[in-house]
Amino acid sequence: MNLRARLLSLALTLGAAGPLAATDFSDVAPILAGSCVRCHSGPSAPMGLELTSYDKVLAGGWTGPVVRAGDPDSALLHRLKGAQTPRMPLNGPPYLGAAEVAVIESWIMAGLKQGAPVAEAAARPRPAPGAPVLWPDIEPILGRFCVKCHSDGTTRKGGPPEDLRLSSLKQVLAGGDRVVILPGNPEMSDLWRRVAGLSPKPMPLDGPPFLPAADVALIREWIAQGAKDAKGRPAKMPVGERIRLRGKLTGKYEIDGAPFVVDSGTDIEDRPRIGAQAEMRGVVQADGTVRATRFRAR
Repeated sequence: MNLRARLLSLALTLGAAGPLAATDFSDVAPILAGSCVRCHSGPSAPMGLELTSYDKVLAGGWTGPVVRAGDPDSALLHRLKGAQTPRMPLNGPPYLGAAEVAVIESWIMAGLKQGAPVAEAAARPRPAPGAPVLWPDIEPILGRFCVKCHSDGTTRKGGPPEDLRLSSLKQVLAGGDRVVILPGNPEMSDLWRRVAGLSPKPMPLDGPPFLPAADVALIREWIAQGAKDAKGRPAKMPVGERIRLRGKLTGKYEIDGAPFVVDSGTDIEDRPRIGAQAEMRGVVQADGTVRATRFRAR
């Protein structure tokens, strides 16, 4: 039974006018699986909190339990209701509906009953080598490592760094102060360059630890395949948008293997030498190349 059907069944059982209530963990598990497990699973789960099974929910994370029997101040409830920031799930809004939160709250208040065994929720399997990589394969990685700072829910004063939000595909492709994804060109995409450690400020900023190598490789492959959405449609080329590239000059007009175009309109300052640190600021062209507007040593 899917989540919508389960909630409807609960509502019919209790009466449309009454609040939804959970009898045991089997009522809660589908909600967690649908909204939380994509990030809170596996060894890279944020704050060490895995929500894939009854035992793991009760175990909590690095800061201790997130649910306590009969406690309306349980950390999980505070996060889901927005009483504690950042509100969960981090890729909201939309967040969990009132009916879903009511089910989880009633389970907590009723004593965290386990009920019949529930199979552990499985995260989305990683694409096999050479298989299409889609946005749902990338979203959990950003949710685990990046959205805590790069979202409207961040507690950082002044908003997300460089006005960059990474909670949705639309936000990722829009970029912030400049675009960070150039479809088909990972070397020119600052998002990949940051998590790969090529840019001067590797991300996440609170690392190490940084992203696992397999996650970095998956992000690179996603961009190389065109930054496809959940239906396999490649992203549109951000023609006219600005790009900034900082790194080692590996060719006359190439930084870390990413070539760009220099013409009579490029402002060249203190021309860098091969092997030195350089910065290029440019504009995306219709053919996917980048025309430098400024090129200098760093």
